[in-house]
Amino acid sequence: MAESLDARRASPAPQPVGASATFAELLKRVKAEGLLDFDPRYYIGRLALNTLLLAAGFTAFFLLGDSWWQLVVAVWMGLCGTQCAYMFHDAGHKAMFRDKRLATAVGYIHANLINGSSYGWWVNHHNRHHSNPNHLDMDPDIGRRTAIFDLKQYPSRHGIKRFIVRYQSVLFFVLLVLEALKMSKTAIKVIARGQTKRPVLEGALILLRAAIYLTLTFTVLSPLLAVAFIVVQQFAQGLYFGMIFAPNHKGMEVRDGDEETLDWLERQVLTSRNIRPSRLVDFLYGGLNYQVEHHLFPSMAQKNLPRARELTREYCAERGVPYHEVGFWASYREVAGFLHEVSAPVRRNEVEQALARRAA
Repeated sequence: MAESLDARRASPAPQPVGASATFAELLKRVKAEGLLDFDPRYYIGRLALNTLLLAAGFTAFFLLGDSWWQLVVAVWMGLCGTQCAYMFHDAGHKAMFRDKRLATAVGYIHANLINGSSYGWWVNHHNRHHSNPNHLDMDPDIGRRTAIFDLKQYPSRHGIKRFIVRYQSVLFFVLLVLEALKMSKTAIKVIARGQTKRPVLEGALILLRAAIYLTLTFTVLSPLLAVAFIVVQQFAQGLYFGMIFAPNHKGMEVRDGDEETLDWLERQVLTSRNIRPSRLVDFLYGGLNYQVEHHLFPSMAQKNLPRARELTREYCAERGVPYHEVGFWASYREVAGFLHEVSAPVRRNEVEQALARRAA
C-alpha cells in the first residue's frame, strides 16, 4: 500500500466525502427503474439450476461407487453447497419472494438441510454486519475472525492465534478451508443453547442432513475413502465460501468507536469493494461481486445488481463519493497486502510501541 496505516491515522481528519450525496436520492433513481421489485421467476430458475447441479453430483456419486474419482465429486458437491448458500443468503435478505413463509422455507432448507448451518443464527449475524460493516466493535464478522484488522485487536489473541496473526496475509487464506466446518460448529452451539428462533426445527434438519450424508458416504464408499470424501468436500466448500466473502470488505475503511460516524450511503460504499463483473464472475460470486450495491440495497434480486451498479457508479461520481472496484486477482492482492501491513508490528515485535504512538 502506498501509504502506511499509521500515517493515515496520524493525518488530519479528512473532510466528509460526498457531503451533498444522499441515499434517498440514489434510492429514488433505483426505484424508478423497478430494481427493487420482486422477480420470483428468476429465483425459481436459480433454484432449478441448483437442483440440477446437485442431481448431477448425486448421479456421479452413485455411478462411480467405491472409486477414488469420488474426490472430484466431493469438490463438485462443495461448489454446489456454496451455490446453495447464495439461496439462503438471498432468502434471509427477503430478496426472493413476497411470501415470507416460502422464502423462510427456502432459507431453512438451503442453510440447515443442505449446508448444515443455522439459518436463524446467520440471519441475525448477517443483519448486524450489514448495519455496521467493518466496524471493529459493531460488525460481528470482524469479531469472530482469528486474523486482526486493526492492531488494537492483537492483545486479545493468545497462543497459536498470535502465530496466525504474525503470518496472517498467507494463513488467512489457508484457514478458509475450515469455513464450512466452523459454520456447522456454530450451528450446533447456538441450537444447543436455544439461541435461535426455531431450535427444534433447525436441529432436526441438521440431524437429518448428517444421517443422510454419513449413511451415503459410509455405505457407498470404503471407510477410508468416505473420510477422505467428507474432508475434501468440506474443505472445498469452505475455501470457495471463504474466498467469495474475503474481498468484500477486508482492506476497506475500518471504523471504531461507540457510535456510527457515517451515514448509510457512505457507510456501505466506503467499506465495500466490488469485483469487476463478467458472466463467470457473476455466477461464481452469486452476485456478491456487486458488494457495494448489495450493501446499499440488500433486498435487491441478484439479476438487478448490474444495473444498480451503473446507477450507483454514476451517482457516486456526481457526488464525489469514492467507489472502489477492481479485478478478480487484484481484489485478493489488496486483501493480502492489507493483512500483511496490519500485522507488520507483530512481526517486528513492536506492538506496544505502535499502540503507544497511536495513543499519543
